[in-house]
Amino acid sequence: MSKTNDIQKLYYSISEVAEMFGVSNSLIRFWETEFSILKPRKNSRGDRRFTQKDIKNLELIYHLVKEKGFTLEGAKREIQLNKDQLIQKQDNIRRLKDLRRFLQDLKKELERF
Repeated sequence: MSKTNDIQKLYYSISEVAEMFGVSNSLIRFWETEFSILKPRKNSRGDRRFTQKDIKNLELIYHLVKEKGFTLEGAKREIQLNKDQLIQKQDNIRRLKDLRRFLQDLKKELERF
């Protein structure tokens, strides 16, 4: 399940990121304090600006905590031990889901004829 939009920006606000994941701003801020892999930049007013890398890391955290049911400590341990493999797996899942969506759209188009 891809949480990111098709059009990519350089930076996303915390509200945009929270909306992508269907969670509250406060949960994003909490995860930032709990997971060292989250390091959003802050502008001069102190507003968080999330990059694509931050969003990928959030996808990983979201997957482990919300979808797989890991505890925070379990998710931290899993990320520490297997981060590269988890990211590769997430990328593969995202590509497969994108391909599936494309094929479903193609099927709908073909059914029109």
